[in-house]
Amino acid sequence: MQAKVAKIPHKSQNASQLRRICSGACWDLYPLWPVRKVCCDCGGLLEALGSLLGRGAAVSGGPCSAMLSCDICGETVNSEPDMKAHLIVHMENEIICPFCKLSGINYNEICFHIETAHFEQNAPGKNSEKLAAMQYGNSDRKNTNLQSTAEITSGIHSACASSFPKESSESLPKDRTVKHEAFYTENITESRKYHKSREKKPGLSEAQGSIYETTYSPPECPFCGKIEGCSQDMEIHVKTKHASLLESPLKDCHQPLYDCPMCGLVCTNYHILQEHVDLHLEESSFQQGVDRVQCSSDRELAHRLQQEEDRKRKSEESRQEREEFQKLQRQYGLDNSGGYKQQQLRHMELEVNRGRMHPSEFHSRKADMLESIAIGIDDGKTKTSGIIEALHRYYQNTATDVRCVWLSTVVDHFHSSFGDKGWGCGYRNFQMLLSSLLQSDIYGDCLKGMAVPCIPKIQSMIEDAWNEGFDPQGASQLNNKLQGTKAWIGACEIYTLLTSLRVKCRIIDFHKSTGPLGTHPRLFEWILNYYSSETEGTPKIVCTSKPPIYLQHQGHSRTVVGIEERKNRTLCLLVFDPGCPSREMQKLLKQDMEASSLRQLRKSVGNLKHKQYQIVAVEGVLSPEEKVARKQASQVFTAEKIP
Repeated sequence: MQAKVAKIPHKSQNASQLRRICSGACWDLYPLWPVRKVCCDCGGLLEALGSLLGRGAAVSGGPCSAMLSCDICGETVNSEPDMKAHLIVHMENEIICPFCKLSGINYNEICFHIETAHFEQNAPGKNSEKLAAMQYGNSDRKNTNLQSTAEITSGIHSACASSFPKESSESLPKDRTVKHEAFYTENITESRKYHKSREKKPGLSEAQGSIYETTYSPPECPFCGKIEGCSQDMEIHVKTKHASLLESPLKDCHQPLYDCPMCGLVCTNYHILQEHVDLHLEESSFQQGVDRVQCSSDRELAHRLQQEEDRKRKSEESRQEREEFQKLQRQYGLDNSGGYKQQQLRHMELEVNRGRMHPSEFHSRKADMLESIAIGIDDGKTKTSGIIEALHRYYQNTATDVRCVWLSTVVDHFHSSFGDKGWGCGYRNFQMLLSSLLQSDIYGDCLKGMAVPCIPKIQSMIEDAWNEGFDPQGASQLNNKLQGTKAWIGACEIYTLLTSLRVKCRIIDFHKSTGPLGTHPRLFEWILNYYSSETEGTPKIVCTSKPPIYLQHQGHSRTVVGIEERKNRTLCLLVFDPGCPSREMQKLLKQDMEASSLRQLRKSVGNLKHKQYQIVAVEGVLSPEEKVARKQASQVFTAEKIP
């Protein structure tokens, strides 16, 4: 807040105000210290304290006579002595600096203090322009320069007047911090300029000069009291001798200092500190709001990105599931690419195109295939018979490293053809098992009139068993359809088909390893017990009445036709693999069969390391009642687990 500057009219429309104060004819006024104005014509002295605001407190020192008005309180008096006495009452009151609350000094000292220490707060920016204009004044502009100087000086006294109780407290500026940078201000320099200006104005009267010299007495140092000849010397003295005080002028005011707890700024008033801290808090609240908005925006962005990522991941998972499902469908023959017949024809056509098959042979084999499918009986072109008998001769005449061997009943070997390559192992193993049952009188009643069926016929027989009510869960997994597909079958389908034919059998699930390195010694022990249960004594070769065992593991199935015990007490299974072609199996029929030919049949404990194995073992014939009971039990299919 800046102090008000009194504006004294000079040759203007308000000149009548001076006319009431001074009877002189001249309106040129000279500003004197502190705020005195003298009539150039009659020498009448005008003296005012505070803000003149268009009025004046006049003391008639010459021919002037008028009512005198106090600018501080507004009271009017009739004479100069009365006004002086009235002003003394004001000046006896304690004078306090309105900016830093400095007190205990006289009026002239407080004016000098405000002029030097608080020039930035007191003088408006426009006064600088007026002071600058004074440097280039001439005789025609003399009165204007004097008026500007009077305005600036009067502003200082107006600030001093605000320290009296009569003035409103609202006129005080909020920021009372003393700024040492303003200590050596333009106003001190202006006094120096005015000395020079006066030297250039020799037209002043002696009375005016006397008043000038009396008012502008040699400056006194506000710190040590030293008197210098001019303001320039005083400025140099203050800068050199009291530099430490200029760096920390607040120490002389004996005021408490308040540190901002947030930024360390030093304030001299707790109200200012409170406002300053409030600004920090508002800024912090605003930043927190911005952070919350930013955080909310970041959360929304993260949520959208997460949703997009989840959508892409789910889409990718769905795509992978579809691909895997389609792969499984192709693997298990459920991709609607045709069944045994279509695959057989495609392979034979491919053989013809490659030159491996004559067209006439193609047509001949096609006719045989269609006839086999029509009557439902296998054409026997993949069958190899007499292997069990050949094995009996081998163990009897050779096999010196074998202590004992148990063989199943006679069984024929069936291998895969062009029509079921890659998916028909389960069907071929069923043909092997059924070929053994058909040669046994025990199963003649339940299998009466049957022959080894072809693969499409086996598919039809399984579908018939499903239609009777066997294994509804397995049927639903295969969409209740096998004919015309390349669907794989396993132990459950073999059990279902045999049970529907009243063949008594059981499923044993070796669901985990029972030996070191993922082996299944319990599987070998179970098969040994199966074949040796009806044997008394320990002959070297035992031809049992037990049919072969269906052996299933992940991705493939085989038929166990016997087990041998070596002299070192290790066990070895004898296995027919439908993947082994007829030419290899034919080698076992030679009279001088070598031990190397049995490698494809022998499977030791270390050769069977799949995670899980299932076997289907035939144990006799079911009565009609037992068949019904087993059909009911197959509604929730369970298997015997070992271990």
